[in-house]
This record gives sequence, C-alpha cells and structure tokens, in this order.
Amino acid sequence: MPLTILLAEDDEATRLSLGDYLELEGYRVIMASDGETALEQVFTHQPQLLITDIAMPYLDGYTLVQQIRQNLAFRLLPVIFLTAHNQTVDRIKGYQVGGDIYLPKPFELSELGAIVRSLLERSQVMQATWIQQVALHTAQQLALRAEAQSPGESAQLPPGPSISLGPELTPREQDVLALLSDGLSNAQIGDRLFLSPRTVEKYVSSLLRKTDTHNRSELLRFALSHHLVR
Repeated sequence: MPLTILLAEDDEATRLSLGDYLELEGYRVIMASDGETALEQVFTHQPQLLITDIAMPYLDGYTLVQQIRQNLAFRLLPVIFLTAHNQTVDRIKGYQVGGDIYLPKPFELSELGAIVRSLLERSQVMQATWIQQVALHTAQQLALRAEAQSPGESAQLPPGPSISLGPELTPREQDVLALLSDGLSNAQIGDRLFLSPRTVEKYVSSLLRKTDTHNRSELLRFALSHHLVR
C-alpha cells in the first residue's frame, strides 16, 4: 500500500501540480485547500507526511502544525513547510512549531521529491524500531510475570537486546524535554519554568547535541523511542 501524503495548499494550480507529481512518484495524495480542512484530514486519513503552505484560509500553516503536534499520535509526523515567506524569522517560527523542513518557493519538484523520500524513509525506520522495542519490552514483561507466577521453576529469559535508556539528562533538561513533548514553544516553556527564551534555546541545543539529533521533531522521536518522555 502506498504511503499517504497530505498536501495543504490554497493555490489550486500549485496544489494540483504538486499532487500530480507526488502521485507519479508513487504516493497516495490527500489534498486540502485550507488549514481547517487539512486538520480534519490528518485525523481522518492519518497520513505519513504533511506538506503545507503557511498562508492559508481559516487556519494558517503554523497554527495547523501546532495543533497537530498537541496530539501524541502525530508528534512524529514529518512536516514540510512550503512558502514564499523566506525571512529568517519565518523559518525560525516554522521550526519552533514543529516543522522538519522549510522549503521556500519557488523550488524544483525534484528537490521536493528528494526531501519527501528522505523524511519518509527516516520516519519509517524510526517507527519500525519503536514498534520492535515496544514488542520486545512487552515480551520481557510477560516473561517476568510468568516466572513470578511459577516460583518453583527456574525458567530464564532468552538473551536479547535491551531497550536503550538514552543519554543522561540534567533535571532541567528533562523538564524542558517534557514540555517540548507537550508541543510548547520556547516562550511558553520559559513561562512555565521561569526562564528566558534564550536560556530555553540553550537547553534545547544541549538536548539536540546529547541525542545527536538535528531538529525538534527528531529530538521527540528519539525521546519517545528511548522512553525519555511519556
């Protein structure tokens, strides 16, 4: 079954052109002409990747992604922002709300295709790893429970890989990571922890460095797969 991409773009010509290209690349494409419809389709179709414009009716791209990230099921959804707004402040905001890639218009379709393939391949590998770890953890718990119910038997668990505990984080880094997983921005985290946004950004940078990740989405995927957040 082909992977599903949700394309949110209010310009019809751009939407149809991108949709045709992505379908020729082998993906199933769901389209939305405004942010509100796109939000509904995320929950209806559960896509593997979101491509969204920023300036859209009813709900702009930033708000759309913010609301999506508030749902645990879509914290790891790869997001590509497509927009004519290419100022540094616009790109920073895109990354802060949970975007993975910020691709300014105009762009080459081949570049978009390469980005889509890269994000989907990485996302599929991480999801498969996460499922494998959860299955292993469940099997270990069931085996331990069975052994506890049979104290006369000396059954031992078969050797196997253990779930990585991840890097050692300071209490403050753990606080910041927990609030990041709730979808909060730097300013909101600062308000909760009585820190300046600049100080929060230093903690985020430290988390990225310790986890060897490159953006907030990768950081959250790493945190979930290593049980650093619930």
